[in-house]
Amino acid sequence: MREIIIPIESVNLIEFFGINDENLEIIRRNFPDLKLIARGNEIKAVGEEASINEFKDKINLLIEHFHKYGGLNEGTLKLLLKKENGEVVMEQQATNDVLVYGQNGLLVKAKSINQRKLVEASEKNDVVFAIGPAGTGKTYTAVALAVRALKNREIKRIILCRPAVEAGENLGFLPGDLKEKIDPYLRPLYDALYDMIAGEKVKTYIENGIIEVAPLAFMRGRTLDNAFVILDEAQNATESQLKMFLTRMGPSAKFIITGDVTQIDLPKSQPSGLIQAVDLLKNIKGIDFIYLDSSDVVRHRLVRQIVEAYNK
Repeated sequence: MREIIIPIESVNLIEFFGINDENLEIIRRNFPDLKLIARGNEIKAVGEEASINEFKDKINLLIEHFHKYGGLNEGTLKLLLKKENGEVVMEQQATNDVLVYGQNGLLVKAKSINQRKLVEASEKNDVVFAIGPAGTGKTYTAVALAVRALKNREIKRIILCRPAVEAGENLGFLPGDLKEKIDPYLRPLYDALYDMIAGEKVKTYIENGIIEVAPLAFMRGRTLDNAFVILDEAQNATESQLKMFLTRMGPSAKFIITGDVTQIDLPKSQPSGLIQAVDLLKNIKGIDFIYLDSSDVVRHRLVRQIVEAYNK
């Protein structure tokens, strides 16, 4: 029998071990032959030499991943713990991991395997569909890619849009003029922007047309060029609306379309354009589809369990 103590330094222990030690329990299940005791900023392992050595390698891999990406979700944790996949997962992460240096020292990175695939797909293709449930970081990652492209002067403007479709409410009963009625639908896009760009700068960019946040209907008749364009909540675009949006694309534009096909707010008689697009466009070169799932959820741990419960 052997005993080692491994320091867990420079990480948020609650985030590393998980709320109620969720992550720690997953680690324990992967090493049933070891007695693992987490105390303060260190973890003690007691067991046979071979298991101890494997555990040491894996825990250091987890610490390295946490330092690089600022988090450790359940899906990535399980992949890293697999003997055959741990090193492969780390190799799949690009060396230049930070997408955007945001406000108050925020480092915006891809935090899961499929978010990383979204980043890579956008770098290789001009049109990317990111499809997955709530909380998987589809919109946030897409906005980060757009902000990075603007900061690197790869494009001249960012255009963010959403269908203005009620989720059980009626726009007509909301107070205010048209802008005030529509802005709540666009709030998640503003929130992501304010994480990554100073508030006054966002305001200036919007006033100067460098950043535009608008309902999908406002795209009709336009040519969107030298721009990074994101259509969010695309499951609520009709077939004709999504066709209209995709055909706005100019020669020097990049498009990302995000959506969750399990949360369609269109009338039951109205098919979702996103579902049709997956079937129609899947074999076109230059268009890629990235599918995220509950293992990519980066919100509260309960969001993942809620998504899984509804899937069942």
